Amino acid sequence: MSIVSRFLKPSSDDTNGISIEPMRRRHVREILAIEENVYPKPWTSGVFSSEIDLARRGERYYVVAKDSEEVVGYAGLMFALDEAHVTNIAVNPTRHRQGIARLLMAHIAQQAIVHKSEALTLEVRVSNTAAQELYRHFGFAPAGVRQRYYENTEDALVMWAHDIQDAAYQTRLENVMRGSATS
Repeated sequence: MSIVSRFLKPSSDDTNGISIEPMRRRHVREILAIEENVYPKPWTSGVFSSEIDLARRGERYYVVAKDSEEVVGYAGLMFALDEAHVTNIAVNPTRHRQGIARLLMAHIAQQAIVHKSEALTLEVRVSNTAAQELYRHFGFAPAGVRQRYYENTEDALVMWAHDIQDAAYQTRLENVMRGSATS
């Protein structure tokens, strides 16, 4: 069993008391509180409910990070052909810099591999250098810019991680979870 697999069991409590589990409608209230704190134009409960429905059909994948019973973060993927797109990843601002985003990213990257995706992609605000650095650890590299993507004011950096089915990418994930990944 790989180190990533050990960290990513839904019932796992191996990382500072944080467990990862599938997103359910009962989590939406707590998710919205985080969403409203981290995004200028937050998703609505209706959007999350629709995404959860799509996850049940295998078109999306959403998880929450929990500390005991409290939702402290969440992440999602959209599957399209042979790639997986990171739809969102957010952590309660009071819990930043505690490895929660890293754990969520590792979990969804592993799920993309299980889903047989060949690549991961995402958009990130050009001003969010902390998130960009996290994504670089996961093998993402800039591929372009979407002008005025966020609120029609801020550009998005488009990033890709290719060849995620390769053994080298699994090794990268294991190194990230050990804290020894390089950009």
